[in-house]
Amino acid sequence: MDVTREKNIFEPHHDGSPLYVSDNAPVIGQRVQLRVWVPEGYLVDEIYLRIYQDGEARTFALTGHGQWWGIEIPVVNQSNSYRFLLVHGTTHSWLTAAGVRSFEPNSNTDFVLLATPSYAPWISRSVFYQIFPDRFASSGKKRELPEWAIERSWNELPQGSGPHVSQEYFGGDFKGAESKLEYLKELGVTGLYFTPIFPARSTHRYDAISFDHVDPLLGGDKEFLHFLKGAKSLGLKVMTDLTTNHVGVGHSWFQKARGSKSAKEHKFFYWDKRIEFGYVGWFGLASLPKLNFSSQELRKRLYLSKKSPFQKWLLSPYSLAGWRIDVGNMTGRNAEQDLHDEVVHELRQTFDEVAPAGWLVAENADMLPVDLNGFGWQGTMNYQGFTRPLWAWINENADVRSGGQGFAGSMPKIATADFIATLREFNGGIPWRSLLASMNLLDSHDTARMRNIVGGNRELHCAAMAMLLTYPGVPSIFAGDEIGIQGAWGEDARRTMPWDSPESWDHEFLATTQDLIAIRKSYESLAIGGIRFLEIGEDHFSYLRELAEERIMVLIARKPIATIEGSAAPATPKDFGYEESKVIFSATHAQIWLIS
Repeated sequence: MDVTREKNIFEPHHDGSPLYVSDNAPVIGQRVQLRVWVPEGYLVDEIYLRIYQDGEARTFALTGHGQWWGIEIPVVNQSNSYRFLLVHGTTHSWLTAAGVRSFEPNSNTDFVLLATPSYAPWISRSVFYQIFPDRFASSGKKRELPEWAIERSWNELPQGSGPHVSQEYFGGDFKGAESKLEYLKELGVTGLYFTPIFPARSTHRYDAISFDHVDPLLGGDKEFLHFLKGAKSLGLKVMTDLTTNHVGVGHSWFQKARGSKSAKEHKFFYWDKRIEFGYVGWFGLASLPKLNFSSQELRKRLYLSKKSPFQKWLLSPYSLAGWRIDVGNMTGRNAEQDLHDEVVHELRQTFDEVAPAGWLVAENADMLPVDLNGFGWQGTMNYQGFTRPLWAWINENADVRSGGQGFAGSMPKIATADFIATLREFNGGIPWRSLLASMNLLDSHDTARMRNIVGGNRELHCAAMAMLLTYPGVPSIFAGDEIGIQGAWGEDARRTMPWDSPESWDHEFLATTQDLIAIRKSYESLAIGGIRFLEIGEDHFSYLRELAEERIMVLIARKPIATIEGSAAPATPKDFGYEESKVIFSATHAQIWLIS
């Protein structure tokens, strides 16, 4: 093995996958086997497990030698935090979920074993497709438009900015979406995530005026049910958005609250005479009054009651596969009041009772570890631990508007080592199970498109898509990405699908995306296998997704692989001691091998 490569990344490894943890969802009192892999040539005399049991740190010695060390432990608590101490002579280092540290770290990056029921197996085996319903597909059916709607023709671009940007109506509906189900099945996706579908005063629909029915502009409950029947007949899961942080100013709760101080609904909101319009709105917006969860009646109506929207849409006849919670990290927080953890835990408990086989994922643009500790959201919409660092590493001549998703100014360009360190730091802050249940994405309805991030470079877009579909977590593709649709910021990215102009499609990229989705669905290691980074080069990196019986090696580069020569050339499986392998995907900036 090349000394440079060994020094570069090869280090002891452990994660929450089956190769390293015998049971990732044990019960208290059960004994679980933990294993550590040590590369050849890595000097270690002893390995110890440091684990918290009933709040006390306890230490146990692992047995083994060579590459595999192990220990069997009793599971004492619901959440079990642990790390490993590696000893060689007088040299001590620590193996945590964020990697090997030469100093004693605190517990924020400890591995976490949860003694609670795991999420449904289908979640980590899924490939989702995100749909902004007004712009995906239209049946052409004429519908009675509300006064606020600004009608646009399907092939126009969104205005993109200005006071009426959210009111542009292009006419997408569920009948139109139903006509494209075969396309989605052929693409290979297994789940559909719709941004909000409830009535509102905008086509964005994050300003809901009711959670009780599907927006008539989308076809109402009847056409939605018909769509669901068609989707489920093709094996497609369907989920949508719920705003637990706020409602629209036109919502019946708010209208009643504003009409009478004695109304029960008055306590659903925060009233403040110091604010121009008299109440707290999300991000100071009068159109989005923020919900006050000190009201038990609000909790009952929103999620605790069987008749609540949170439960209703998860139950028959709709039986949604789950919820994506909008601005989940803001729910229950306002000024000195912080009911967030309490509310999130109640939401999760209710969800587990009503839809134990469902997926509860939240938008946390800047992830708070407590939200993903195993007792809140099952996963996050992974901007911080996937999207933003990937943008910062792979961007090239990016044609995007500055701001949004954490980039206050121009987009940074980071080194490969910093990119991998960012991923590992994020992964090290949450249980393995929460990583696998998080939604990974290249872009979304709130961001610029990846094709713009890479300056129109199809091959870089291909490398990004290859990573999306081989990295731990649930890949989600924003409708139109697969054909190269562009957009320089959120609203610009919410363009309609050009169904009647296929000559505008990037058909080569569409075929590549189909191939990568097929690979994702074909190998169990890409769904639940561990991840071990193998190499970090100046312009490339590689990682292994592994189970005991199956290994996939992935190489991602931001320069053409063939041009990275000499000692900097990317390693192949043979360089890491894997003699038997075959290429299952090859492009100028990405390669994937199946290792025998």
